[in-house]
Amino acid sequence: MIGVMLELRSYAKINLALSVGPAVSDPPERAGFHPIASWFAAVDLADVITLERSVGGSRFEVVWADGRAVDWPLERDLFVRAHAVLESVVGRELPTRARVVKRIPAGGGLGGGSSNAAAGLRGIAALHGLDIDDAAMRRLAASIGSDVGFFLDLERGLERAPRAAVVTGFGETVERVDAAWERGSAVTLLAPTFGCSTVEVYRAFDATGTKRLREADVRALAAGPGIDPSTLFNDLAGAAESVEPRLRGLRERVETMTGERAHVSGSGSTLFTFSDADLSSLAMEGVVVTRCEFIGDALRGVGS
Repeated sequence: MIGVMLELRSYAKINLALSVGPAVSDPPERAGFHPIASWFAAVDLADVITLERSVGGSRFEVVWADGRAVDWPLERDLFVRAHAVLESVVGRELPTRARVVKRIPAGGGLGGGSSNAAAGLRGIAALHGLDIDDAAMRRLAASIGSDVGFFLDLERGLERAPRAAVVTGFGETVERVDAAWERGSAVTLLAPTFGCSTVEVYRAFDATGTKRLREADVRALAAGPGIDPSTLFNDLAGAAESVEPRLRGLRERVETMTGERAHVSGSGSTLFTFSDADLSSLAMEGVVVTRCEFIGDALRGVGS
């Protein structure tokens, strides 16, 4: 029905733990890809997506919260790709007017594009009344990107954030886990002015030699009684800092200011810390400092 509008929140994630295995050569379609084991958690930093059925074709607008246009072609945007994938599957046009207002930094390891894609798959399907079963929807998510499956929490309503999960394989296996924090538990995100190229980070990771996939370690952390920041790890952190030395400098300054460890999310460049120290002075360097809350069921407490 024309005139129906949906407004969705598309949440960011952080990798509380991330282990990366060596690149595989088989199967051929996965050659060069790296298996992972990661503990993902959503935080309440979110993009806002507005959807409406339209007449005469689809129109997309992707902008930052301050009104600036994004600096990548629309055809490369993962939300727009999600729309195209759905049209391909159903074999017809799905005329949609969409506006994506972005607050999640790009190229920061927070999964903003993947989150937009997952919201797009579900939102556009709902808007047009598409009958796509869960298994098919998950396959579509995997075809768009390895992180999209985490955000596609089909057991939750459109308005809710994805639950925490252990993600394995090439991102296609997502096992939801009990939240390890109480409501109101917070984390500080630090997004610098520079990003980290995922391709370059993985290339640097490969250059360090063969790595062992530590899936058991990730599962143990996710199953623990709470979050101990000193036990969290990211196998890509060293590679990200070698690709972008400024990231190492920022991490060291944050650790000096807080007296606690700072962690790289994904392939960078966003850092996160559980310290509640005042880091607002970093804004003078262009670092966007955002205090976020974890989103999840209140089951266990941070540091308990």
